[in-house]
Amino acid sequence: MNGFENIVVTEIVDVMTVISPKGKCADMKNRKSYGLSFCEEGQITYIHKGRKFISDSKHIIILPEGQDYSLKGDKTGVFPLVNFKCRNVLCDTFLLFPINDISPFMSDFKKIKELILFPENRIKAMSVFYNMLYNLTREGMGCDIITPALKYIEKNYSEQNLTNKTLADVCNISEVYLRKLFVKHLKTTPKQYICEIRLQKAKQLLSEGVLKINAVSEECGFSSCYHFSRFFKKQTGVTPAEYSTKNRIHKI
Repeated sequence: MNGFENIVVTEIVDVMTVISPKGKCADMKNRKSYGLSFCEEGQITYIHKGRKFISDSKHIIILPEGQDYSLKGDKTGVFPLVNFKCRNVLCDTFLLFPINDISPFMSDFKKIKELILFPENRIKAMSVFYNMLYNLTREGMGCDIITPALKYIEKNYSEQNLTNKTLADVCNISEVYLRKLFVKHLKTTPKQYICEIRLQKAKQLLSEGVLKINAVSEECGFSSCYHFSRFFKKQTGVTPAEYSTKNRIHKI
């Protein structure tokens, strides 16, 4: 959806609050790290490869590592900034995310700003930053309407009778609209979304090798062991038993 599902943050370089006055213009050459920036007040326009990206109180922006760009202060403002390094390439241009509420991001920023002062708090600071990225993806997907359905699936994906109607009722929308929103924001249908979660859970259980195949099937919400085995082989190319034998963790 945006590359965050595979992100590996290796370092929080620095955490700061940038004051940008109106009319300020600057050029950035070969930015040394990625930056997550948002706006308490004011507005900045970034220009990268001829495209304009506006940072204001309704958007969070990811600044790309290794890129040249220019910026202009449209309105005097305050811009919290977290500079960070990634193991993988996150983006080669600006990523703009719409947000409805800045307060959870501001809260996480303040926590990171304090934690980063002490080396022994590095892991905790990383966890808060990952939480910030998680919240950003939820906001960025623009799927507030189906958030209740996503939370319901997290807790109840093992229910055999989990239907679109149940999820639509949780969101207080129609089944047709539910499916439309899933496809628009998650690029998949509710059924496919649930099946993928069940598949990943089945892989976990099969790798552990504690439960028998029929118990794994039941734990993951499949109606029968036959249905589970058929689905699993179609998705992975091997049977559940073959997968378990190949991937079982025998010892640690």
